[in-house]
Amino acid sequence: MRLHTILLGACSLAALTGVASAETLTIATVNNGDMIRMQKLTDDFTAQHPDIDLEWVTLEENVLRQRVTTDIATNSGQYDVLTIGNYEVPIWAKQDWLLALNDLPADYDAGDLLPAIAGGLSVNDTLYAAPFYGESAMVMYRTDLAEKAGVTIPAEPKWDDIKKAAAAMTDKDAGIYGICLRGKAGWGENMAFLGAMSNSYGARWFDMDWKPQFDTPEWKATLTDYLDLMNNYGPPGASSNGFNENLALFQQGKCGMWIDATVAASFVTDPDESKVADSVGFALFPEKGDLGNRGNWLWSWNLAIPASTQKADAAKAFVAWATSKHYTDLVAEQDGWRAAPPGTRTSLYENADYKKAAPFAEMTLESINAVDTKKPSVQDIPYTGAQFVSIPEFQGIGTAVGQQFSAALAGNTTAEQALSNAQQLTSREMMKAGYPK
Repeated sequence: MRLHTILLGACSLAALTGVASAETLTIATVNNGDMIRMQKLTDDFTAQHPDIDLEWVTLEENVLRQRVTTDIATNSGQYDVLTIGNYEVPIWAKQDWLLALNDLPADYDAGDLLPAIAGGLSVNDTLYAAPFYGESAMVMYRTDLAEKAGVTIPAEPKWDDIKKAAAAMTDKDAGIYGICLRGKAGWGENMAFLGAMSNSYGARWFDMDWKPQFDTPEWKATLTDYLDLMNNYGPPGASSNGFNENLALFQQGKCGMWIDATVAASFVTDPDESKVADSVGFALFPEKGDLGNRGNWLWSWNLAIPASTQKADAAKAFVAWATSKHYTDLVAEQDGWRAAPPGTRTSLYENADYKKAAPFAEMTLESINAVDTKKPSVQDIPYTGAQFVSIPEFQGIGTAVGQQFSAALAGNTTAEQALSNAQQLTSREMMKAGYPK
């Protein structure tokens, strides 16, 4: 990262010598493992584009969302490339906050993108962000602990199977907890998991009149069962644990099961990072009873270009590189096919080398393709989404509700009070926003 004085000096020198100075792209991204890997591989990009320098702003998930939302809403132009989710893309594109990506190089092969992922990043059939990786959610579990405890986790488990296995695998004296789940407050942290879990329990965020539904039996059952699992079989301090914290716990052998994003599969099976890499099994996201709904979690981390950038051509060059087939091949060459960014391209799931190296590939693809973002709940709903609700107000509402549920997990309030507070605050915000519209 260069100091502004150095950059100014370089520009002055370039003006005197007639040599063009490098253009610096500022890229905001999340501190997830795949993005950290991308930063380590960018010498490949700069070798191809010696006229482009890269400056990284790498942030924790909740902080990243706050920073980029503020930046783009105020048109401040602090960043040239944004790492955002499939929640933000269609909303921001309709606000004309993002540049269309309809002119990527021919060899980019946008037609190779998985339809379920590309559809969530498009408005009127125009792509407004390129997917870096895509995910659904599934169960990751310790096969050795399950065998030792005498339990079987079916490939298509029910929540009752999960509770039974969590109880059997818990050995707190040995520092092993039967289940690890997200507890950190945030619409994309604990509410990503609880939103998916609530879908599997037959709950919904709103009825057809946009009335919040936290006072229903389905939401009560969701939160009650979640708290029971975590209080009885989860790790201490779980209300502070998000994706990265639970990943570390699982890799260290502290979790019997972890239900989270499918993208984690390559990290928990990495023998260089995970102590339990050779004893990890996978199962579909659980369902409640015979509802036939396995959570409907669909997420992608994507690279988008804010309309405020003054460096659109350079930004598009970087986005095309980072989400290309070439980049996938580069990761495979450096770290093996198992580490290739998942959930974005059809060609990856047709690649025999990848399928051989990634035992989780088929289940990841099956989970992504099973998601119906138009009907995440078995009940009638006025919204689309998956583990989130595709309205602008959800970012604030989801985080506020997440804070209530995290407080219940920490023991600072009861499930009943948390649900009551969620109902009241959501009703207030929806009324303020003018729903129903």
